[in-house]
Amino acid sequence: MGTQEVTSNITGVARMAEETGAGAAQVLSASGELAHQAANLRNQINAFLAHVRAA
Repeated sequence: MGTQEVTSNITGVARMAEETGAGAAQVLSASGELAHQAANLRNQINAFLAHVRAA
């Protein structure tokens, strides 16, 4: 294994690590948005049930 091959492998690993980090950031962002939407839905359901109970 030559120096150039080792350098290429290190570069490839670094690139994959960067892509993995970007993917993790996207998952984190999506899960935060999903949690926000779930909270909104929960509030709407609670309001609807309160309205039904009051009727």
